This record gives sequence, C-alpha cells and structure tokens, in this order.
Amino acid sequence: MTHTVFANPPSQSRNRQLGGLALWSLEQEARLSPKPGLVDSRGTGAHSDMTLSLLLKSAECLEPWFVQMSQAAFCSKTDGELRSQIGWLGRKAEQKMLAVTEGVNTHRGAIWALGLLVTAAATHSDSEQGLLARAAELACLADPNASESASPTNGQRVFENYRLPGAKEQAQLGFPHLRDLGLPFLRQSRKNGDPESVARLNALLAIMTEITDTCVLSRAGLTGLETMQKGAMAVLASGGSGSFGGRKALAQLELKMLELNASAGGAADLLAATLFVDRLFSIQLTT
Repeated sequence: MTHTVFANPPSQSRNRQLGGLALWSLEQEARLSPKPGLVDSRGTGAHSDMTLSLLLKSAECLEPWFVQMSQAAFCSKTDGELRSQIGWLGRKAEQKMLAVTEGVNTHRGAIWALGLLVTAAATHSDSEQGLLARAAELACLADPNASESASPTNGQRVFENYRLPGAKEQAQLGFPHLRDLGLPFLRQSRKNGDPESVARLNALLAIMTEITDTCVLSRAGLTGLETMQKGAMAVLASGGSGSFGGRKALAQLELKMLELNASAGGAADLLAATLFVDRLFSIQLTT
C-alpha cells in the first residue's frame, strides 16, 4: 500500500512536539499515584528493579526516537517501507532504554503503543477514529526485519501459554481498551468534577477491568489477572478512586496485587497512550 508523500511536509517543530507529547504521557503515567502494584511517587510497587527516577530516565531517553518515528511518516514512500523503518527505530529505542536502565525493561510495551500512535499522528490527527485506524493498519503489517531468533516478549510467552491477546493484538484492533474504556472514563470523570489525578486513576482502573495484561499474567498467572480485573471493577463500582468507598476498594486491590507480586504494566502503557491521544486532540500542534 502506498500513502501520500508530502512535497512540503510539516516542519520539524511538529515532529518534536509529537515526540515531546509521547515523553509527557510517559512521565504523567509514571508520576500518577496511587497506582495498585505499580511504581509511582510512593514507591516501587511490586517491582524490585524499578524506581520512579528510573522510569523517568527511561522515558526521557526515548523522546528522540519518537521524534524520528514521526519524521518517518513523511519520508517513507509505502506503508511497507514505513513499517520497516519504525520497526528499526523501535528496536533502537529499546536498545537505548536497556542501556539507560542497565537491562531493566521499563517501557518496551510503551515503545510499541506510543510508537504506532506517534507515527499515525504525524499524518492522521484530524480525528481520533482516523488516528486509531491508521495505527491499527501499521500494527497489522509484518515487520520484515524482525528477527525470528529474538528472545520472546512477555506478550508472546503469554499468548503461547494462555492463548490470550496482548499488546500486539490490542494495537491491531485499534486500541479498543483505550478507545472504549480509557478515554471515556477519563473524560466522564472530569465532567463529574473529579481532580485530574482521580480522572486518570479511574481511566487506568477502567482499562484494568478488561485488559489481559501480559505483565500480570507473566508474574501471577490467571489468578493475578482475575484479581486485578475484579478489584478494578470493585473500585469503580464503589464510586471511583476519588470516593470514600472507592479509596477503600483501591487499598484492598493494592494489597492483593502486592501479595501476588502482580504489576499491571500493560494497563500502565495503555494509560500513557490514552493520555497521549487525549492531549493530542486538546492542543493545537504546529504544522
């Protein structure tokens, strides 16, 4: 498939803005508290190898790679060429991340999700529907340079063990948990007058109610996944994370997640992607 190659592509300013927006989204997700089982400003959650400062360092090192992914959307003559290019950039970004974190996988899933969204946003930011559809198109294309001998990801291992979809399938379907859960709960919570932190936590919890989170499955199996999904439902059913009942339910969910050593990293990646899409359509980028 071919796509439009711009004779006069948008300025580098837009590429930098999209890269900066991806960085902002990762930073906002990292700093949000209290996230059950996840690293945040209170502590390391279920992780023994991550801290908030490490997450922020990881996010910062990825910004230039997101800028290049945006640029690639204007320099590739076909979708196949573009998919190959962003696949290469994604692997380079992952190598940089692992160098900065000394081998800790802080943002592999986020590189995939935000990389696709940044690339799609470079040319398809007129509507959320168009953006997500374009990201899905790219996600469905094979990466011709991906090595079959590469170590399997959590998502690949989980699919083999449980036959449940992960980040790859989420993107190929147009990010349904972002579209149907994250964004609606984020925006409805704001309309209800909740503080921004509460709205973002409610969006995270909404995603957690349905996502087959490969991070949770790899750490705590189906028991962990069921605990996360039912616990998140209980928080929302109690009035959300800003209500008295919701806070009690959230504290109970956190205790259970820590007991199981479960961390909803996949849901956290989708929250960052949710914040990216929400912010993208609330600000005016330079063209």
